[in-house]
Amino acid sequence: MSAQVVDDSVHTLWGLTPVQLHARYWKSRGVQVVSNNSPGITIDKHAELYLLVKHAHLVMMPLPKALELMCWMDPEILMIRLASRSERDYREIVDARPDGHFLRFRRVYEAGKGQHQARVGLTSNPDLALDWASMVDEESPWAKLRRIVPADLIGAVRVKGHVYNSDSDLECARFVRDLAQAWKHPLSTISRIERIGKESWGDINAKSTAPDALTGPIWIGAGRSIPDGKSGVGPAVLWDDPQMRPVPDEVDWKDIETVQARPERRIDVAATYTSSVLKRLFDIVFSLFALAITLPLYPFIILAIWIEDRSPIFFGHERESIHAKEFKCYKFRTMYRNAEAMKAELQSQNKADGPQFFMEKDPRITKVGSVLRKLQLDELPQFFNVLAGHMSVVGPRPSPFSENQYCPGWREARLSVRPGVTGLWQIRRTRSDGADFQEWIRYDIEYVEKATFLLDLYIIWKTVSLIFAALARR
Repeated sequence: MSAQVVDDSVHTLWGLTPVQLHARYWKSRGVQVVSNNSPGITIDKHAELYLLVKHAHLVMMPLPKALELMCWMDPEILMIRLASRSERDYREIVDARPDGHFLRFRRVYEAGKGQHQARVGLTSNPDLALDWASMVDEESPWAKLRRIVPADLIGAVRVKGHVYNSDSDLECARFVRDLAQAWKHPLSTISRIERIGKESWGDINAKSTAPDALTGPIWIGAGRSIPDGKSGVGPAVLWDDPQMRPVPDEVDWKDIETVQARPERRIDVAATYTSSVLKRLFDIVFSLFALAITLPLYPFIILAIWIEDRSPIFFGHERESIHAKEFKCYKFRTMYRNAEAMKAELQSQNKADGPQFFMEKDPRITKVGSVLRKLQLDELPQFFNVLAGHMSVVGPRPSPFSENQYCPGWREARLSVRPGVTGLWQIRRTRSDGADFQEWIRYDIEYVEKATFLLDLYIIWKTVSLIFAALARR
């Protein structure tokens, strides 16, 4: 960030405006902030990622969830719906007598509720960041961005965080105060400060302040201090004395050691168990046991399917197993024979956010099929796939080639193991609107990374519990 002249009416801290502090905060994490309607901005290619925000927005949010999806999905851009946890706007006023004697604190709420939600983008493509900087507000920049980037290269996630409006002095003050609490090591991108006590920071030109006088994080600007005999309670900010406002220092991207790097993949380590003889032996023994106790159900299931919609009884679909080997995955048929034709007509009602199709009351599903799905009896024939070595009892949901192409990192993880009859996604999915595909990716990857024999037993136990719970509800 280059130095610039700051209007004397604008509060600064360590020579930086709230907007500049916002940029330094994200810079410490390897992320360059790029606002739309900023045609003169320089996109630095040493940044790991670019945070695309609307002009005048300041944002704070946790990165781990977004970084994990960026790592595994490898999208051109990750669209983040940021839900702010801030409450109604207010300010604290100190009432005093004419002689200065303290009377009371008074909290005054501002009109309206301010900005409490926003959309931001995360990308590793500097050219896309430059395109975003040139977009103006007359036409929705997010809509324009969606026309530039193919739909299959756009990821989406919801994250809780904070949104502030840089055009509001009150919002800027709140942002810097919250930043003082959240940013533990501002020295990484602001070199002119020094630590005071355990949690506070002060400008090198700040007046002397006793560390014992500070409780909680307090940021002290140039020319400021906590007077002798007084104490400060954070989070709090003492802005620069306008007469001693310093010139902002320069920070080269190449000199930054980012606080939070992108996560490493752990597939090879996890494969020790998923490719072991123990897991394969367990699959065979468990499948034989499952078939022995469920085969008596087959005649009744077959008869019910035949009565409602005749043959075929079984549905076979090409899926990919370990190392992308294709196999025919079998289930009891739960949909009408013209289900594929009906799907095209119902596509506008799809509530899933990825390659799947999901409706609360899917008219393609037969009455028998609805019962089979709720009790997961439609998947019983997959135990024959397990015996054949195509599948495992526990693993990622089996998917065809077309679905696996939606996310290269996810494909890499899930095709490193055999797909499962059940898995983490089946027992943890919430079916939340717009989050189903993200949960599918998340739980598949989590299983591949953390797979153990005990985890398999837990997933099986949880699956059986859900089946009995479904039976009890009927």
